Amino acid sequence: MGREFEGKRLLILGGSRISCQVVKKAQEMGAYVLVTDWYALEKSPAKQIADEACFVSTTDLDAMEKLIREKKIDGIITGFTDSVLPYYADICERVGLPCYGTREQFEKMTDKTQYKALCRQFGVPTIDSYDVDFRNRTESWDSIRYPVLVKPADSSGARGVAICDNEEEMIAACEEAERVSESGKVLVERFVDSCKEVTVFYVFQDGNIILSGMGNRHVKKNQEDSIALPVAYSYPSALLPDYQKNVLPNVEKMLSSLGIKNGMMFMQCMVEDGECLVYDIGYRLTGSLEYLNMKRIGGYDPLEMLIHFAFTGKMADEDLRNVINPNWKVYGSNVSFLMKPGTIGKITGVEDILATEGVIDAVLARHEGETLPPEGKGQLRQIMLRVLGEAPTKEALWNQFETVYNCLSVTSPEGENLLLPGLEKSDLEGMLD
Repeated sequence: MGREFEGKRLLILGGSRISCQVVKKAQEMGAYVLVTDWYALEKSPAKQIADEACFVSTTDLDAMEKLIREKKIDGIITGFTDSVLPYYADICERVGLPCYGTREQFEKMTDKTQYKALCRQFGVPTIDSYDVDFRNRTESWDSIRYPVLVKPADSSGARGVAICDNEEEMIAACEEAERVSESGKVLVERFVDSCKEVTVFYVFQDGNIILSGMGNRHVKKNQEDSIALPVAYSYPSALLPDYQKNVLPNVEKMLSSLGIKNGMMFMQCMVEDGECLVYDIGYRLTGSLEYLNMKRIGGYDPLEMLIHFAFTGKMADEDLRNVINPNWKVYGSNVSFLMKPGTIGKITGVEDILATEGVIDAVLARHEGETLPPEGKGQLRQIMLRVLGEAPTKEALWNQFETVYNCLSVTSPEGENLLLPGLEKSDLEGMLD
């Protein structure tokens, strides 16, 4: 990768810690990077490493337009947050800079009620939902079979998600989900009690829909009164061939109907009786950082592509259909270390992890001195470190997992172990191609 955007000015919308990945990559590509949101500098990690920090809210379109014109911005990008996407589209339209999607597309892909309806329309398997007005009990409630899963229609990070075993629990969970939801919409789904999940990844280029990979999303219910959270990903999934044959054609029709042209997307699926049931979609970069695996294993980087698009309006100069192959030639790994609520006193072992054979990168989501509050339990903010890697065989992949687990130590100031249990070898059985 050269410094092809030397002298160009990139504005990143949102300064969360994970957006530091975008800042670093854009700087490597030669860009002068500005980051904006309304948070103070100490609460906006990406601003702290950017070339320039701005303090304009991404929802203030007039102020954003003024900032972009005054700073002579050449490209705009956002990262990992659904709620910013519609504003990203509006801002780009105002100032005439490339945006990989439209407001309408982003709204459909961030509203679970809308994209589930779209899945049903095009025969893409998805989890059944109940039509529930939780404030007014009707006869339709008699058809509900518990347990059910309640979640906001437009939230991410597992916020406001709860498993409910009866009406009383469902009503309370709906009230909380409504509070978390920006639109005030709540979804009640049939609870699929499956320990198996997969995530499917796509890249789009000029209307071409390119399947870029499928990984097993290993989840674990390793704490009381909490939903299962991801502890690892492994690639490629053994379900990929069946998905390509039986599901991919309908997904392509569905996405084509929206007029999607460029960008990237992930679809998270529960696996029930061998069928992949879509339950979450993101038309954006993924917090799981799998593009680091794709860069090492496949030779292409969706993050680089989105930065390229921000400046040029093109995902790449070459035809990506000739570059991207979802059938990975080696195995990939992505370990998500989960921590209990508490204050981090000491983190050790990250350097040893980085020195482990096959490890690509280790990305901290939390640092020493930071506190995860009790209300963070059951949410993706329990992830404190992601470790991405590659391995030539299944056995080597497990050895890498095991080595990485043995390296890391995260303790409280009092010396308490804050790490939760992770992947077990049996979790990989039958899941890898």
